[in-house]
Amino acid sequence: MVASTSALKIRWEKLPDDFVLPDDPVDNIAQPALAAALTDALTTAGQLAADALITTNYGICATVNGQVVVKAPDWAFVPHITVARAEVHRSYTPQLQGDLPLIVMEFLSDEEGNEYSTKPTYPPGKWFFYEQVLQVPYYALFGLESNTLEFYRRGADQRYDLAEPNAAGCYWIPEMSLALGRWSGQRENRDGVWLRWWDAAGHLLPWAQEQAAAERQRADTEQQRADRLAARLRELGIDPASL
Repeated sequence: MVASTSALKIRWEKLPDDFVLPDDPVDNIAQPALAAALTDALTTAGQLAADALITTNYGICATVNGQVVVKAPDWAFVPHITVARAEVHRSYTPQLQGDLPLIVMEFLSDEEGNEYSTKPTYPPGKWFFYEQVLQVPYYALFGLESNTLEFYRRGADQRYDLAEPNAAGCYWIPEMSLALGRWSGQRENRDGVWLRWWDAAGHLLPWAQEQAAAERQRADTEQQRADRLAARLRELGIDPASL
């Protein structure tokens, strides 16, 4: 499958079996935790379709002007894949295997600025690859040291524009019916700022551990209510077991 622009010739081809994927370690220990938390909330809330794909440090590839390009965003969401999940085992090729990513995220932990690179020549910079090759609608950059979130939308000019947050400090993604924003708290022994999802009503999508804790609290509350009622009935000379 081929797509052409005025300056680029893009082919959506399966990654060659002998292609050596980079095996770079993550830059910061917080990166896997942040990525896992984003996915956890979507899964717990039932917001992931069976044919959706989430990638974390996983190669997304295209052949640009005859050369294979692979980038591995820290977190990416693909709404729909068209092949068996088992076929997406070394990398993901948009258009050939499913949709283009709807959003990609990078967690910034160094000073190199690769995530801002608009370099068009091989190997292209991440910004250029996401904006011009993959044409990803949303690009989020989260600073691990500064805790800042930059959210970009691809505009009518086919360029990323820095978006303004809503009154709650979040960024609405209509295709997901969710908003992305920052939240301070603790998870898995990490106390700090996290990226989290909110629904249209402004409710925070819970992580699995939070939902389990809320369910335990509800069960405890119901049990306490039942115990008080039983005690009151006994005071009135009524055996609760007889009701």
